[in-house]
Amino acid sequence: MPPSRTHIRELVTAYLGRHPDERPALEPLLKTLDVPGEITSRATLAGHITCSAAVIDHDGRVLHVRHNASAGKWLLPGGDVGPGDATLMAAAVREVHQKTGIFPAALCQNAAFCHEPADIDVHPAKGEPFDKHYDFRFVFLLIRPCAETHVQAEEVSGTDWLPMDQVTSLTMRSKLLAADMSAAPEPVNASVIIHDGAGRYLLHLRDQREGIWEPGVFALLGGGRAPGDASLEATMLRELGEEVPGVNLSSLEPYAVEETTSVDGLGVPVQIFAGLWQGHPDSAGLREGILLHWSTPDMLDRLPQSPGLGDLIRRHAAQHPPATTRPAPYHRLPADATPPAGTELHVVGVHLFLQDADGRVLLGLRHPDSAYAGRLWHTLAGHCEREDAVSSLIREAEEEAGLLLDRDAIDLVHLVHSQNSPTASPRIQLFFRARTWTGVPQVREPDRCLEWRWFNPKDLPDNTVPYTRQAIEAILAGRPYSDMGWT
Repeated sequence: MPPSRTHIRELVTAYLGRHPDERPALEPLLKTLDVPGEITSRATLAGHITCSAAVIDHDGRVLHVRHNASAGKWLLPGGDVGPGDATLMAAAVREVHQKTGIFPAALCQNAAFCHEPADIDVHPAKGEPFDKHYDFRFVFLLIRPCAETHVQAEEVSGTDWLPMDQVTSLTMRSKLLAADMSAAPEPVNASVIIHDGAGRYLLHLRDQREGIWEPGVFALLGGGRAPGDASLEATMLRELGEEVPGVNLSSLEPYAVEETTSVDGLGVPVQIFAGLWQGHPDSAGLREGILLHWSTPDMLDRLPQSPGLGDLIRRHAAQHPPATTRPAPYHRLPADATPPAGTELHVVGVHLFLQDADGRVLLGLRHPDSAYAGRLWHTLAGHCEREDAVSSLIREAEEEAGLLLDRDAIDLVHLVHSQNSPTASPRIQLFFRARTWTGVPQVREPDRCLEWRWFNPKDLPDNTVPYTRQAIEAILAGRPYSDMGWT
């Protein structure tokens, strides 16, 4: 499957972010991305996309090939995008291998440019049925100091390594000389082993989609370095913020460097970090992939997983034996746990006190078949799992109504201490006010809630849950505590 229009547009957009003065030259390409047809086909557009690469050895020299069709000129290895190239970088990697014999696994990305093109050269296409070539040029480093070359005789008659200030393309030469190319090959990808200190490891089930690196398997969280990242630690923190904003690690330390192969065929050294977190996967706010799951090393063989993941986690587990007792499964204590004498375990509920610009409060009508409060109006609410109360509220708001809350704009405004009967567990009902939020209330759990509606807090429906009515009246009166059902 050839590269998608979205992929190409993202590369051009990222490139123009670094070189905005080149927009006039690339504007025709951006416009043609909206034209029907295969974008990389010669038959589709007045312009034609090609890919090439600057392969740099440990002495800072750049590989060139003597191209037969260009009157023996020394050029960067490159060519057309093939039908099997999933990305433009994959096309460049393949062309390097075909033209010079250097295998993809011998190459790695460079931290100065990462997965983005270092240069997009626009030049006339002489004697061909289109007007221009748009040549996307990527930068690769040799992982080892040198590599043997074997030319493709039909197109190439020789290879040579030229100093960087003698690169034959003036635009590519200026980009390379302006970048910091002093670093030896180093990881430009980062992943993190997230553990709870008690023998469990957080795994990420990746999307099962074409073009995804390691699709449909459990893997570590992580991603590729972007040109603006100051370090791989910054890359890791940015990736966590984008993928799982609810995961706030209490530590992040370098652990190991592992070798793998990217979707483009490159050898990829990955910096592995290790971090501690003890939250519930449902509170992580997963934005990419399918799910998060706590696993123990003995469970790994039952799961589809990325290559090397099992060995990596078992190695970490052997070096870091559990420092604490493993947290109990969600919603219950270990079978042998005994609370102190006289202690009564409580259920903790979280409730959203949300008012619109007119001061009206948001209530939901419970489904008639709901296990609790059928046909009654109630605030958006839920029970705390193994998570802090604010995280629970944020999770419930998104799950039940599609509302996104800001943790820094949430205030505890009331607590109702209640019990329904002498035999039922007592409850601590926490009411939080959200000062800001994003979204419009939606019915996302129709088996529990039939509709959301705004009410005047001084004129609530008769069929409002009693402790909800009591809490709202107390909040309006400025009282932080009330109780119900105690004798």
